[in-house]
Amino acid sequence: MCGIVAYIGDKPAFPILINGLKRLEYRGYDSAGVALMEEGNLQIYKKQGKVKQLENLTNGHSFDSTVGIGHTRWATHGEPNDRNAHPHYSSNHRLAIIHNGIIENYGALKTELEEEGYSFESDTDTEVFITFIEDIQKTLGVSLEEAVRVALTKVVGAYAIVIMSQDDPDKLIAARKGSPLVIGLGKGEYYVASDATPIIEFTNEVVYLNDEEIAVITRAGFEIVNTKDIPQKPYIHTLDLKLEAIEKGGYEHFMLKEIFEQPRSIADCMRGRINATEGRLMLGGIRNYSGALTNAQRIVIIACGTSWHAGLVAEYLFEDICRIPIEVEYASEFRYRNPVIREGDIVIAISQSGETADTLAAIELAKSKGAIVFGVVNTVGSSISRATHEGAYLHAGPEIGVASTKAFTAQLTVLTMIALSVAQQKGTISDVKFRELLVELESIPKKVAKALESDGKIKEISALFKDVHNFLYLGRGYNFPVALEGALKLKEISYIHAEGYPAAEMKHGPIALIDENMPVVFIATRDSSYDKIVSNIQEVKSRKGKVIAIVTEGDVLIPKMADFTIEVPATHEALMPLVSVIPLQLLSYHIAVMRGSNVDQPRNLAKSVTVE
Repeated sequence: MCGIVAYIGDKPAFPILINGLKRLEYRGYDSAGVALMEEGNLQIYKKQGKVKQLENLTNGHSFDSTVGIGHTRWATHGEPNDRNAHPHYSSNHRLAIIHNGIIENYGALKTELEEEGYSFESDTDTEVFITFIEDIQKTLGVSLEEAVRVALTKVVGAYAIVIMSQDDPDKLIAARKGSPLVIGLGKGEYYVASDATPIIEFTNEVVYLNDEEIAVITRAGFEIVNTKDIPQKPYIHTLDLKLEAIEKGGYEHFMLKEIFEQPRSIADCMRGRINATEGRLMLGGIRNYSGALTNAQRIVIIACGTSWHAGLVAEYLFEDICRIPIEVEYASEFRYRNPVIREGDIVIAISQSGETADTLAAIELAKSKGAIVFGVVNTVGSSISRATHEGAYLHAGPEIGVASTKAFTAQLTVLTMIALSVAQQKGTISDVKFRELLVELESIPKKVAKALESDGKIKEISALFKDVHNFLYLGRGYNFPVALEGALKLKEISYIHAEGYPAAEMKHGPIALIDENMPVVFIATRDSSYDKIVSNIQEVKSRKGKVIAIVTEGDVLIPKMADFTIEVPATHEALMPLVSVIPLQLLSYHIAVMRGSNVDQPRNLAKSVTVE
């Protein structure tokens, strides 16, 4: 959600801010703006719509400011329009702020400020926030950084902020709580951003701000204190991220690029971790707590969206080969009830971004009850990776498309390796089966590449169904979560209503929906439920439903029954979700493109949900 980029140095700031905002477009937004110092005055330019509209607004302006802040907004307080776009002035127009997050007590603060005579130009909590800082500075007669610190001790909610001042034009103040913020280090110049994508072309050395930390940044350097005014020692990270990884690389959309990157991204997940020939599996990130994981009486998996679907697949696998009871929880529900978590319980938190607000809150709740928390995340240095006791990175590379594709299969790969490691240590899997699964896992990248060869056929099928209003996705066993994931992908980017169900549940309600206008996607690969899924297909066909079946290569039975079949290579049942999901990703992509949808930036969605 929302995107932050800021710069202070000796270069013109405006081009850096605009290019940075374009890099942040994948996060989802409805307006964009910048604030710059021009001839000693603090100037804001902002516009509803895409960054291109902001560029149009600023055409003809010659900007020479070497300090500035920029923002892409995803509306929370106040509808998307020009006046609610960021940055926002304080009441006297001498301060400007960009802000990700939500200030929960802004209503009370606004009432107090209005009673003191302040008025507001927008409907946002952000304008209240910066006016509150102005009021503290004026009332207490303190420096801007002290006013920011005092304000942060009184606001309730989440924030990542960057502030600039007309009275102190060679300084930026940045702070965070519950929303990510990174400082990029240059020579006599510094960058601030909500993630590394806007700054990677300039520097690979960064400092991640921790919760309740405040950075005061000048061209000469920066200092960090916490909200208790205690100096903090920054840790400098070196980013392993290449500029070409966040470019489209000749593909029409990031989503299509990321779908086709999966043979490589899955292999990258396994690189250095498994060697099937030697029967070796090593996950260094969980070594210190491997005993607790192996001896766990119960594991709770917490996640949201696509990551939750990955957790469901893991539930089948852990219970099958590790014989440990698994519960898969929506992080957003887990955090707001009183879950039974005992000291020593294991919690696995899954998140692509590592910044998901609900998952972070659920982690803190689990830790407060004595649980050991493992993280499965993609983004190195993210909040979840730092909040958990241990974990495993996906190493899938940056995922720019809002609809997750390669992160999902990377999550499945890492969770499979964790389950195999636990099963081997517990002795709940034979050496023969362990090696068999390792061999199959190593072969998955080639099998995914083979599945991708059906792209042309899937495009033809998509053309026939692009105008329907509803889809039903059905699967059994390991492929039930794949049905959920396929339906979610279609909803996210094509805006077609779709539902995923266990195929056996069809007769408990959804079968009432089936007629000649209802396409039904079956994940019908050869596994222990094959005969049952064949019966389910017959039930749909007898009611004139249109069947699109994902089948194992060489299947001769289902192609005689289904209207359309898409083949995927055979693999072990427990690993089939890694392969069977590929046609569903392509189906959703092609249907969405044919419907004219913005595939990489679907409406109302953000890549990383950093506020509730």
